Amino acid sequence: MDSRAQLLIRYAGEFAGDVVASASGSFVETVDGRRVLDFTAGQICATVGHNHPRVVAAIQDACRSVLHLNAWTLSEPVLALAERLLATVPAPLRRVMFLSTGGEAVEAAVRMAKLASGAFEVASLTRSWHGLTAGAAALTLAGSTRRGYGPNPPGTFALPAPYAYRCPIRHCAGECDCTCLDAGFDLLDQASVGAPAAVVAEPVLSSGGVIVPPPGYFLRLLDLCRERGMALVLDECQTGLGRLGAMYGFEIYQVVPDFLVLSKTLGGGVPISAVVTSADLEQTTYQRGFVHVTSHVSDPMPAAAALAVLAVVAEEGLAAQARSRGDYLLSRLRELQERHEVIGDVRGMGLLCGVELVADRDSRSPADELGTAFTSECERRGLSVNLVRGRAGAAANCVRMAPPLTIAESEIDLAVTIMDDALTAVTDRQPTLA
Repeated sequence: MDSRAQLLIRYAGEFAGDVVASASGSFVETVDGRRVLDFTAGQICATVGHNHPRVVAAIQDACRSVLHLNAWTLSEPVLALAERLLATVPAPLRRVMFLSTGGEAVEAAVRMAKLASGAFEVASLTRSWHGLTAGAAALTLAGSTRRGYGPNPPGTFALPAPYAYRCPIRHCAGECDCTCLDAGFDLLDQASVGAPAAVVAEPVLSSGGVIVPPPGYFLRLLDLCRERGMALVLDECQTGLGRLGAMYGFEIYQVVPDFLVLSKTLGGGVPISAVVTSADLEQTTYQRGFVHVTSHVSDPMPAAAALAVLAVVAEEGLAAQARSRGDYLLSRLRELQERHEVIGDVRGMGLLCGVELVADRDSRSPADELGTAFTSECERRGLSVNLVRGRAGAAANCVRMAPPLTIAESEIDLAVTIMDDALTAVTDRQPTLA
């Protein structure tokens, strides 16, 4: 570990030991020359691989023209991005706002939903992640991010996640039938003060352990929202731009949200986010005085990078490739499951996959220490994967994989080989972990 790391505020536990010198495609290279296969796509931001030449060229062009402007001043990259992005979504989604991060965009969408409805109650799914700014943090229920920061804003509610492997209402046996959704809305109705405004949800709950809702889930969710006059906000920060095997997750579930939120996958490694909504909702909130100004709203340089990402995803057919590569990765992970008893469940959609580790398959008892040992061993052997966090202070035991959409089958094979060897090593060395 570089001693200068001690100068930094630690914001998510300890820092990784390696210092990265460069990155390209699916790999990062450390200062000591070690190459690591990045199966997290730089925290799901390097959609088209690290340092894609077209993204780099777009940033260089912006450096020669304009990087940043006053928030009320528009530029060609922002206007071109608005036109191109809106061409990828169906009606009535016809207005867009560009910000910097996913949490910030969720905040903006929820503020618009509240202003348009005149109400303030907002629900999200347990095990969801929507950001850590104050409003978004109140809706983030994954991990140990809620304790010690005081009360959340009033009017936030939790709906049980469709976590079939560990059903939150102890109802289903491995296959969700949406009963959790109906039960959650029953509780919401009883607790509501009559001011329902919105539900915020992810098409796949990524940070909560790669939880994939069943096919009819979002159609039912949309019906329940409509019955109560609530807007549906789909947070596709981690699932948009092809990761699930379609341009957007909502296409797979055959719904159109009132608000679509994008970030991570949009910038190709550059911070940019977007809120997409209808012309009617935009007009309503504008007339009611909507304000959400930041120093970097409508910034030209990130918009130029996002334009390049959209072009690469479309021209290289990366959504379809994510679907085929994801099917291949899931098949290889299921082969691992046959060889390793500690793999309790394999799940995913497109190139967003998860492996849940257990101490015992029959009881599905958690293996709290195994995930940490496994991911550390993978890193030592040259593979970066992500262990998502569950209840405060303990691992959720789900190893999340979200490689770049440009990943090759040979690189998937390399990752699976490393995981196979790492699981063997940690279970042989420390059998009590399993």
